[in-house]
Amino acid sequence: MHSPAALRSPPFMSDIDLVLRERFGLPSFHPWQREAIHELLEGRQRVLVIAPTGGGKSLCYQLPAAVLDGTSIVISPLIALMGDQVRALTQRGISATYLASTLDPEEVKRRERGIFEGRYQLVYIAPERLESQWLVDKLAALRPPLLAIDEAHCISQWGHDFRPSYLRLGEVIERMQPPRVIACTATATPIVRQEIQERLGLGADRSAVILRGFSRPNLHLAVVESDSSTERRRLTRGALRSALGGPDSPQGGAIVYAATRRNTEKLADVLDKEGWRVAAYHAGLPAAVREKVNRRFADRSLDVVVATNAFGMGIDRADIRTVVHAQAPGSVEAYYQEVGRAGRDGQPAHGLLLTSSGDLGLRRRLIGFSGGRDPGSTPDSEHVRQQWGLFLDLMRYVEAGSCRHDFILRYFGDERETLGGCGHCDVCERLEERGEEGALREASEDEALVVRKALAGVARNQGRAGLTAVSDMLHGTNNERLRRLGLTDLSTHGLLEAHPKAWVLALLRRLITAGLVDLTTGEFPIPYLTALGVATMKDEEAVRVLVPAPDAGRAPRAKKERHRAERELPDNVDPSLFESLRAMRLDLARAKGVPAYVVCHDRTLAEIAAYKPTSMEALSDIHGMGPARIERYGEPFLATVSAHAS
Repeated sequence: MHSPAALRSPPFMSDIDLVLRERFGLPSFHPWQREAIHELLEGRQRVLVIAPTGGGKSLCYQLPAAVLDGTSIVISPLIALMGDQVRALTQRGISATYLASTLDPEEVKRRERGIFEGRYQLVYIAPERLESQWLVDKLAALRPPLLAIDEAHCISQWGHDFRPSYLRLGEVIERMQPPRVIACTATATPIVRQEIQERLGLGADRSAVILRGFSRPNLHLAVVESDSSTERRRLTRGALRSALGGPDSPQGGAIVYAATRRNTEKLADVLDKEGWRVAAYHAGLPAAVREKVNRRFADRSLDVVVATNAFGMGIDRADIRTVVHAQAPGSVEAYYQEVGRAGRDGQPAHGLLLTSSGDLGLRRRLIGFSGGRDPGSTPDSEHVRQQWGLFLDLMRYVEAGSCRHDFILRYFGDERETLGGCGHCDVCERLEERGEEGALREASEDEALVVRKALAGVARNQGRAGLTAVSDMLHGTNNERLRRLGLTDLSTHGLLEAHPKAWVLALLRRLITAGLVDLTTGEFPIPYLTALGVATMKDEEAVRVLVPAPDAGRAPRAKKERHRAERELPDNVDPSLFESLRAMRLDLARAKGVPAYVVCHDRTLAEIAAYKPTSMEALSDIHGMGPARIERYGEPFLATVSAHAS
């Protein structure tokens, strides 16, 4: 074991390479891992790491703990993950243990004796246990050289997974006074990062922020909006078969997420009848059952798990080929953490998000019922507002008119890795087929009038009915239910009869994500106009929302044969250079073991063949050439252009 003096010596970084190989069995670090470890041990010693689930964040505190003298502390809410990591560390010869509520009292006492005697290099503790001042004082007496906080976003009331037990961690750090502190999370927007730093005392001027790895070009992202439960089940089954092959000999695993316990069990039953080795997972199941599902999925005796968001944290399975969200999750952060469990082996994987008009009302109810900090307490209006805002961010992702990967990268503030269009998410494919540039056009006068008519319909509803009934009223539906509610007598009945029902409903959803309409938080959410919506309806504010595309709300047609005949190249494209670029792209794809579209889309090659850029700066003007893609592939592209010119 190294002494502190040795750690500060110049050869230190070569020492950690040796430890990485001999103790952890890994050949090399990701560059950001090396940066984080260097900052923790030899730099500012206060580090915030934001990297995707499965990206290797735990190594950033495990390796330093293995070489530092004394007992390092890791605070983690994931009991299953604690056990897995302790077992793995022990196998590598690193003494480790954990304290959690799942242990019987005698075992807790036995482990505590060992901890207080300094027998362990690494101790994992659930945050709830640190509410005991006695335990905090005993740990402080050990003078831990390092304190690590995993899932650090749980400290933020702006985050998607807030946990009150995290709020004391700032006091814990103050009491223990560890020389080194590292906080890790897979999801943190700029506002959440700021709150983590403030609450943990990691001042922005005193801590290093390592933000890496959110770009996942091997992950094909798609969203389908459909109000047909039959259609959504069909799409779920199709996604599993497309990604895994079939239930007889599946190639990898899959996770299907649902918003409620009831839906997890219904979907699991449907898939079980089709022959899949599948199980449901939710917080209402006994702990032993949940542990068994975790274990069976990890050892591959289960191929599919249908779960609420309680499942997946800490799952160490690299061959998950698809993640399907049967209903919309609560935020972009939650979504990307969950969908990011697919394709960790770097091979092509898929993420399918299925949404319906009912998701808005369902999420509003879930937020309203969970808004209290304690069971049975009155909903906290500020917390409800924050969580609703996070869900509306996800709905804006659903409505996205540009590359889904770039939307997520910008959402997390990871501008360095933006792709300039991934070329293979559903939006990029649609833009490619239509030949669009992706720029949003201004709302026309006719579109503005349609928006104001829809707003008038919401206003006239006056608390009578939910979103679907209001859309039916605007469309002009005349049935017993609408007559009973008095909606057929309103002046706004049939105002949008020229548009399909699904389109009207999609328009109302877009008005909600734009902040012009909101929903009540009761058991049956009712739409109403916000102050901005009232001003927009009265033409006191400009219409700053685009109406949906003509086919919005319809289930997609089956895709045409992918390998259709090549379209003719535009006149300004050099066909010879284009073919050279395609050959070079194929070589790059084979070298990296990825499909060609992950390197770039044909449209990108066509623009390069047309404009023949000769510098990285000129390459950045090409469609699909974002900073990350230029860094990875810019030189080969430019070399091909140069060779062609010669």
